[in-house]
Amino acid sequence: MILTMLAVFLGHVLLGLPLFIALLTTALVGFLFVDPSMIPRMMPQQFFGGINVFSLMAIPLFILAGNLMNVSGLTERLMGLARLLVGHFRGGMGHVNVVSSVFFAGVNGSAVADTSALGSLLVPAMEREGYSRAFAAGLTAGSSLIGPIIPPSIFMILYASLTNTSVGDLFLAGVIPGLLLGMAFMGMNAWYAWRNDLPKRGKLPSGKELGLAAVAALPALVAPFIIVAGIVMGFVTPTESGALTALYVAMCGIVLGGLRLTQFWLAIVDTARLTSAIFLIMAASATISWLLSYAQVPAQFVTLLSPYIDNSFLILLMLSGITFVTGMFMEEVSALMLLTPIIAPVAMMAGVDPIHLGIIITLNITIALITPPMGACVFVAAAVSKLEIVSLFRTIWPFVLTAIAVLLLLILFPSLTLWLPNVLG
Repeated sequence: MILTMLAVFLGHVLLGLPLFIALLTTALVGFLFVDPSMIPRMMPQQFFGGINVFSLMAIPLFILAGNLMNVSGLTERLMGLARLLVGHFRGGMGHVNVVSSVFFAGVNGSAVADTSALGSLLVPAMEREGYSRAFAAGLTAGSSLIGPIIPPSIFMILYASLTNTSVGDLFLAGVIPGLLLGMAFMGMNAWYAWRNDLPKRGKLPSGKELGLAAVAALPALVAPFIIVAGIVMGFVTPTESGALTALYVAMCGIVLGGLRLTQFWLAIVDTARLTSAIFLIMAASATISWLLSYAQVPAQFVTLLSPYIDNSFLILLMLSGITFVTGMFMEEVSALMLLTPIIAPVAMMAGVDPIHLGIIITLNITIALITPPMGACVFVAAAVSKLEIVSLFRTIWPFVLTAIAVLLLLILFPSLTLWLPNVLG
């Protein structure tokens, strides 16, 4: 049954059909194997049930907040602060790229949105500073992986809904790994700048300049604290936090004069378009997930890995490998929705903390955004940098390996993810 479903799914993807149709057709084939009489009753029920979760409403609200930041000019204020903080170092624009991704991650939670928003501005600026266009595009795609790790995170919200894990604890657990990922990419950029003898541009900013830039960026910098503090302290749910953040960003845009009615409408349209695509994939993936659970596939998977169940490190490595390879060939939301119900029981039996597992799965799925052949961030980076996609896929591997090194570090040292939730959660 599993092999037939996989063949049907891959066949539909190769034919270029929309992903949710490929997933639904795959589910239909699976039901034919299990019990055809369940099709009219269970498929619609599971399709709707997969998205009938209140906490998932946070996803369009956080996406809207990120879109409003872009159209209201708040993103440029964050980039201005990043430029003053690190732009005077050798390879400064590369550092600005990474730091801007860290700042932007605190509101949006989407790697693709990060690549699109920052790439069109930073890739040409890096090229003018002496970077090759391929490295500039690769660093933009690579640093965008910080977006789903630093809270808020769309992937973490999905994982929490599937495993009944605290969204607040997951958000706290993502802070240190996200910063580690940023430091790793900044180190990679510093090495590139030293090797290619890139000149230093600009001078060390004065305290006054830094103060003015910080004040200008303060409205955008406050948003992540609204998100995390509100959820962790129990004042709001993730959905309410998303609504408050979107309202706050909109009010900042209006007060500062950067947000007009036409821009507001465009942000809503972009949010609706992206949310519709995500929710259709989620609903179709939930149908397959239920079917696999009904067919006892997770139990069979547990039995398969039972000889290694006493070694949590080895289990996490094996599960990471499965997730990584799956993410390379499947859209990330559907991969997360399909794999989590299968992987989570195995990890729990091995004694892996569900918060730690959530960060490991999230980072695995996120890395797939820059791996061929389905890496969405690479496609966006290629488009904004006007590079051939095949050429960019050839040069993306150092960034993939850097992210994998951070992943291995998190697997080896769970305290890097669990320390902050234990202290503040």
